[in-house]
Amino acid sequence: MATSDKSALVIGATGSVGGEVAAALLVHGWRVRGLHRDPARAAREAVGLDAIEWVKGDAMSAAEVTAAAQGAQLIVHGASPPGYRNWAGLAVPMLEATIAAAKATGARIIFPGNVYNYGPDAFPMMAEDAPQNPRTRKGAIRVAMERRLESASVRTLVVRAGDFFGPVSASSFLTEGMVAKDKPLKSVAYPGPREIRHAWAYLPDLAETMARLADIEATLPDHAAYHFGGHQITGDEMIAALERVAGRRLTVKRFPWLALRALAPFVEMLRELSEMRYLWDNTVLLDNAKLVKTLGAEPHTPLETALRTALQGQGCLPVDQKAAA
Repeated sequence: MATSDKSALVIGATGSVGGEVAAALLVHGWRVRGLHRDPARAAREAVGLDAIEWVKGDAMSAAEVTAAAQGAQLIVHGASPPGYRNWAGLAVPMLEATIAAAKATGARIIFPGNVYNYGPDAFPMMAEDAPQNPRTRKGAIRVAMERRLESASVRTLVVRAGDFFGPVSASSFLTEGMVAKDKPLKSVAYPGPREIRHAWAYLPDLAETMARLADIEATLPDHAAYHFGGHQITGDEMIAALERVAGRRLTVKRFPWLALRALAPFVEMLRELSEMRYLWDNTVLLDNAKLVKTLGAEPHTPLETALRTALQGQGCLPVDQKAAA
């Protein structure tokens, strides 16, 4: 049962990260509000968030975010421009609105970070103090956003993770690039050398991590940052796990990087995806030692269980699919 002294505002609660964090906070006893321009629609369409209080507001409006955040101890900034579009025009103004709300209410901002901030000089294993010299425009924006959080007179918590995947995820590389969403799992297009390890973050595990940190946020430094290790596996290990989940051998294809590059000048989403190729050509892992020291352990769902749940949610496996023998 939620308690009255633990209240959080989640911006982007209908999105993949925001929705999972909202659900985890509810389980941990927080009262959760979700900001949405159409609260009635959000209440109808949000999965597993019946206990959330939906409030009307635009993530671009500092006044509306501040009004929604009254009485909250946390603001989860899960807002993200859809489909990689117009990051420069949307991402920073939305963050400024959240910062204004945090200043007005004293709430701590929880910010989901990713590996776009890093260039090859930080590879292969990044701790929280690794240099941030991104190779892409989107990475530069992410770095600027985190630096803005550090310079603002607000309390912050950055939790950084690798590639997200989960049962509800609109922008996962797994189901937007490697396998065909809403189609039976028969093939996989792997984006990089299959012997290289890559960091994957199962969203329910990441959300549980954020909820556990939220429970102790009053004891954390004013500007706290943690790396979530997740599943750190090679391409061969990912493909083998997908085959076990599917119960069959899968056709393994080359990822169509050349086609993406050819279309990139005309499609913004493909341009952004194409720029991320270097993250697949190199070993990209996150050191979670600081997180484990703080929490005692990192929440970790076995890979096959996580993949099965995610692919069922994305329409790639029957919901009653059992584990392969």
